[in-house]
Amino acid sequence: MTDIASHQPLFLVTGGTGKTGSRVAALLDTAGHRVRIGSRTAPVPFDWADRDTWAPTLTGVDSVYLAFQPDVAVPGAPDTLRAFTAAAKSAGVRSVVMLSGRGEPEARECERIVEDSGLTWTIVRCSFFAQNFSEGAFLPDVLAGTVALPNGDVPEPFVHVDDIAEVAFAALTDPRHAGEVYELTGPRALTFADAVAEIAAATGREIAFVPVSRSEFVAALTEYQVPDDVVSLLDYLFGTILDGRNTPTADGVHRALGRDPRDFTDYAEQTAASGVWTPR
Repeated sequence: MTDIASHQPLFLVTGGTGKTGSRVAALLDTAGHRVRIGSRTAPVPFDWADRDTWAPTLTGVDSVYLAFQPDVAVPGAPDTLRAFTAAAKSAGVRSVVMLSGRGEPEARECERIVEDSGLTWTIVRCSFFAQNFSEGAFLPDVLAGTVALPNGDVPEPFVHVDDIAEVAFAALTDPRHAGEVYELTGPRALTFADAVAEIAAATGREIAFVPVSRSEFVAALTEYQVPDDVVSLLDYLFGTILDGRNTPTADGVHRALGRDPRDFTDYAEQTAASGVWTPR
């Protein structure tokens, strides 16, 4: 008897337990697709730093959601992605949807590697995630009632990770998105101070925004035991990328999905209702 499942595409979601990857995997699973989670704790373990884990994870895979950890802007990312895309092509993978960073020259280098890999590709290029306030490094500050960041007066069009996941899902499952570069932002730019004010309004709590130097910011992240690679990445983003280059909004969500992106106010209200910003 023919194994029907063997004819269904298998999707590998790297970073499958992260902010975007977990949502992409859930969308694929809900739609009835076969999904393999790429993470160190998966049944078939996957580790970007251990290339011996790549071949078993890529076996039988048709398409990959490529979310490199911690970010494609970090040193060493190009070499790793060059090796990974070569391994993917060798394993028979046909297409890749790459999560990339907006306004990052280093990320653009990695995009070119994917574009030149011989795989069918789609680039999903993103601004700062709104969910960094609720699922990332800024959550402890929100809970403590004081968010201390450098460059808090630079407007940023925060993107909702659900929008990222829906664009990635569309690109993975619909060949019409092949060869597209989707630059994703929210519908408006607001400063980090404005974003904190919106979170405060949504929670009904007093949450202050305090501008700090880069060194003070790094020291605070270290105190909260944020992983060193994430600390280095955030320092780079705030010290280099957050200079106004990404303030203009982009139309990637509308081009990919035919609708407007989610607004930060909606994100703040829905997240506040979940209780994640309520101190225990």
